[in-house]
Amino acid sequence: MTADLFQCRCVLCHDYGDRAEADRMDLTIVENVQRHGWHVVMVPEDELGPGFAYTIGLSHSHGAPELAVFGLGIHDMHRMLNRLGVKSAAGAVLAGGQSHADVVDGQQVALREVDLRWYRTFFGRAIGFYRRPPFPVLQVVWPDADDRFHWEEQAEARHRDSQPQMWLPPSEHPVGIWTTEL
Repeated sequence: MTADLFQCRCVLCHDYGDRAEADRMDLTIVENVQRHGWHVVMVPEDELGPGFAYTIGLSHSHGAPELAVFGLGIHDMHRMLNRLGVKSAAGAVLAGGQSHADVVDGQQVALREVDLRWYRTFFGRAIGFYRRPPFPVLQVVWPDADDRFHWEEQAEARHRDSQPQMWLPPSEHPVGIWTTEL
């Protein structure tokens, strides 16, 4: 789904009659979207698997896809998403298939469109904000130290496991940490 076909149905654009029931996180998300144009949800690594982070509000504020990154420290992922968010806010069109050199120190990141079937597993707060998918999401994919992406055979096993391949439907994703909960 491209951002230009997106019609915002978020809690800021529509009153669903339940604003008084918003929890502290929902209110923080709304405040950050109003103040900065987006919010970054950060989920730290735990015993279940690697951490991840994603934006909420880029589609509402800038007509741009939301962004998600996996497998790094939450503060590194937060910086990456904010760097891309600033680019988007400045008018850059972010789309699947692109690469960007100024997001991770000295390396390119790739952008890939996320398959809708991953949304409920990973983007619950965004679904709550927009009230329903689809809203566009791009996965920000980072390379290893040798500039290899995790789908490349030459990448180390640890790097291959650090990020999902969310452009694939979950049923076609290689079995591993990202598919055990599905």
